[in-house]
Amino acid sequence: MAADVLPRARWLYCGERDESRRAVLVQFTNGKLQSPGNMRFTLYKSKDSTNPRKSHQRILAAETDRLSYVGNNFGTGALKCNTLCRHFVGILNKTSGQMEVYDAELFNMQPLFTDESVESELSELALGNQIRTYREKMDSCIEAFGTTKQKRALNSRRMNKVGSESLNLAVAKAAENIIDSKGVTALIGDAIHDDLQDDSLYLPPCYADAARPEDVYKFEDLLSPAEYEALQSPSEAFRNVKSEEILKMIEENSHCSFVIEALKSLPSNEESRDHQARCIWFLDALIKFRAQKVVKRKSALGPGVPHIINTKLLKHFTCLTFNNGSLRNLISDSMKAKITAYVIILALHINAFQIDLTVLQRDLKLSERRIIEIAKALRLKISKRRVALAPDREEDHKLGTLSIPLPPAQNADRQSKRRRIT
Repeated sequence: MAADVLPRARWLYCGERDESRRAVLVQFTNGKLQSPGNMRFTLYKSKDSTNPRKSHQRILAAETDRLSYVGNNFGTGALKCNTLCRHFVGILNKTSGQMEVYDAELFNMQPLFTDESVESELSELALGNQIRTYREKMDSCIEAFGTTKQKRALNSRRMNKVGSESLNLAVAKAAENIIDSKGVTALIGDAIHDDLQDDSLYLPPCYADAARPEDVYKFEDLLSPAEYEALQSPSEAFRNVKSEEILKMIEENSHCSFVIEALKSLPSNEESRDHQARCIWFLDALIKFRAQKVVKRKSALGPGVPHIINTKLLKHFTCLTFNNGSLRNLISDSMKAKITAYVIILALHINAFQIDLTVLQRDLKLSERRIIEIAKALRLKISKRRVALAPDREEDHKLGTLSIPLPPAQNADRQSKRRRIT
């Protein structure tokens, strides 16, 4: 008798890492199977393994001699119990007494009708020989046998569909009227103009009717009072910089040319010197930040940068993108143009509203055409000046001046380019 007694069962959890060993549980909406051995099941899984929302999506198909069934674990037809509960299936080996436990997923199998199998149903429902989708067939069943709540939801969905179709027809009709009245050529011209207007989206607010140059682009739009206050500590090294330290910066090439020249001409007045040092430090931070393409860490420029400044750089000068299942901060071309515009305006406030655009162009690693294009969009007056590099060597530099009254906004280079394209 003792030999016939089963050994004590031992549990062995096989884990959920290997999804190929996950069990599948099914239930059928239209009753119970009389011959489950005659079912043929096929499991399909999403090919998008990089997207965390789609990598676990599954579709289960089943076939019998009479009907086909389909179920999925996503969308409106999925069972909520899969997200609220965990299901397990255990397989007992009577010889060893070991119970292997696997994770399981429950699928709700719904019948999938073919057009041939419902011809009699279509005639009974007085819908003629029209071919209908599964949704339409279910709606017909709800109309005939559904509860009050189901019928109310059906009517609401149909009303929304009618409203959407009416809106689409109205929009299409309005578009046809506009095309007929204005013509295709005029519409293309308007689109080009709107596109050019979009180029100014990265520019700070401009007060064209200002009485003074310093009020055209207000300093408060570049740095808020709280951000300006936070720059006191990091700008201390610039505020107390010595001549030998500037020479070391030049030797090590640790700062750009505009910053070096601005540090050489810091005012002696303590209050003005402190203001200039903060502005130069932030301009230097913008240029270094612009040189990146993707910000891979939360601290955009490393340790020592105030949190409020780091937040400003990430929030105002990067685009949040999704890549390989993770979010990252990208400095796109439009964001680089925005940083360039802020650097030019900040340089104007530092340098009495006249700057050497050629020096900034080299610091920002831009083409001359591009920086002139942005300067004209900022409504600067462009001029030339001969600059002595050595006793026997000179070169032409482009100057940008912010003066009242402002010249009209220009974007001639890009406009002529787009005209050639069109």
